[in-house]
Amino acid sequence: MNKFIRSLGKYRELLPKQTIKTLRGQALSGDLKGAEKGLRKVVKKYDIQLP
Repeated sequence: MNKFIRSLGKYRELLPKQTIKTLRGQALSGDLKGAEKGLRKVVKKYDIQLP
């Protein structure tokens, strides 16, 4: 979970602030699988290259 939250920092400049907060909240509440899926979906939407 901490690894995922730290990885969100890489997208801070690229994604809307509210999106990052939502994904972080999902991960913290225990829905890590959903947060990872949401990140993939948003990255695809904004056409961002995954690191």
